[in-house]
Amino acid sequence: MDISFFLRHVHGDVARFDPDRPALSLEDDEPVTYRQLGERTHAYARELLDLGVGAGDRVGILMYNSVEYWIAYFAITRIGAIAVRLNFRLGVEELDYVLNDSGAIVLLGDGELLARLSRLRSVVPVRHHVAFGPEEDRPSWAQPWSHLERGDTAPLDLPLPTAEQGAMIMYTSGTTGRPKGVLWSHGTTTWWAALQVMEWRFDESSVTMVTGPLYHIGGLENYVLPTLAMGGHGVMLRSKNFDLGRTLDLVERLEVTDLLLFPVMINQLVERDADEVDLSSLRRIFTGGDALMPSVCERLEHRVPGADLIQLYGLTEGTPMATCSAPGMGYARPASVGRAYPFVEVSVRDDAGEPVAPGTVGEIWTRSPANSLGYWNKPEATAETFTDGWCHTGDLGLVTDGTLSIAGRKKDMIRSGGENISPAEIEDVLLRHPAVVDAAVVGVPDPVFVEAVCAVVVINDVPVTEEELVEHCRSHLAGFKKPRRVVFVTELPRTPSQKIQKFRLRDMIATGAIAGS
Repeated sequence: MDISFFLRHVHGDVARFDPDRPALSLEDDEPVTYRQLGERTHAYARELLDLGVGAGDRVGILMYNSVEYWIAYFAITRIGAIAVRLNFRLGVEELDYVLNDSGAIVLLGDGELLARLSRLRSVVPVRHHVAFGPEEDRPSWAQPWSHLERGDTAPLDLPLPTAEQGAMIMYTSGTTGRPKGVLWSHGTTTWWAALQVMEWRFDESSVTMVTGPLYHIGGLENYVLPTLAMGGHGVMLRSKNFDLGRTLDLVERLEVTDLLLFPVMINQLVERDADEVDLSSLRRIFTGGDALMPSVCERLEHRVPGADLIQLYGLTEGTPMATCSAPGMGYARPASVGRAYPFVEVSVRDDAGEPVAPGTVGEIWTRSPANSLGYWNKPEATAETFTDGWCHTGDLGLVTDGTLSIAGRKKDMIRSGGENISPAEIEDVLLRHPAVVDAAVVGVPDPVFVEAVCAVVVINDVPVTEEELVEHCRSHLAGFKKPRRVVFVTELPRTPSQKIQKFRLRDMIATGAIAGS
């Protein structure tokens, strides 16, 4: 099975549903139908072939959220090429690295993003640039995206890719350092959509909205791709400047049934004064990336009583969402990220790779037909991360009553004075303080304790001191777990999937870029 199935099953003599149904839309813009999505994909694919793209070649996508992003993705994968999904927030040097690492020969990008890469043209393998967006933003050396639209819209007479062929490279979001390209196949992708359909029963009535960028799995493969498999309608937000009020208005107007909200967005929602927005269409709110505090879950249930909360855990390398809350579990057991998906195995292992007893913390391993193929051009890193089909996630967790709870990243565990300290436990306590709206806890070098607990917090307009926050932690935790230092910042560095980048916090503290109060 290949990715073009998501378009093929709408057409032909035995179509599964009406091809003139809405398929994709950018917010409340006019939707593109399944018929239009297929026709435009064929046109783009023909023009990519004319640019010299063939099976196995890499084509970069450096674009803001748009329907055209999806069409480019489907066109690249239809001809057997590999879509390299690039984070538009990367700096020029970082893009230099990923373009050279992936070997992309064509780059599709929004004009204003391509304009930043002028000085890279001689040092990257890209031979053709195609600019999307307003004509005035297009660099003179890039072709206009309208060229992709001029191709024949009839289906291609071209062999379909096999399930084993590479389809997409996504660079890891960087919670531990420099990114690595994770390679997905056509089989990985179609399996992953199927697993979500099995779990959540998307259908033609589904209107699924994602709030993240399409270069991330949480914006494309998660939620929307399985919605397309069942004839539903996928909705994207415009890139940049997320606005909760605007998002909720769209939920009401489009009658959204399934909504992705990252924990920081849910925090905003429960803090928001009750308004007249009707959210009764919501069946599910998906969330993941960071822990959601029990008090927030309780307030969310009162705020949107008709919507189930689905907490999730996974990673790009080893099943994007390996576990999820069962119905009702997201509210009833907020500390848990649920049980394994259909056809997904989850195991908690010790440092020797042996399974540990229930209730014991260890490294989470995952195995499923939706695991990636490994890292692009990095066989040693692939061998370190994958064993007999199992992905070593680098995350710590424990299983109780058949459900998984996260204990932090393996490298995030703080070893202080001979004790292992979980940052998540301290973060939970900090977030209970009325002045704290966001918090991260890291270990910093200490001459006495080897590592000391350092809390980095974002506060609201409630006055609070470092001493008060330390005392607040002392009143809830063992003395050795209290922060020995508190740093106040205006925001925490996060990945596109909203995971806190703790390695950046450590670097910022070490270099004095941020300091204690």
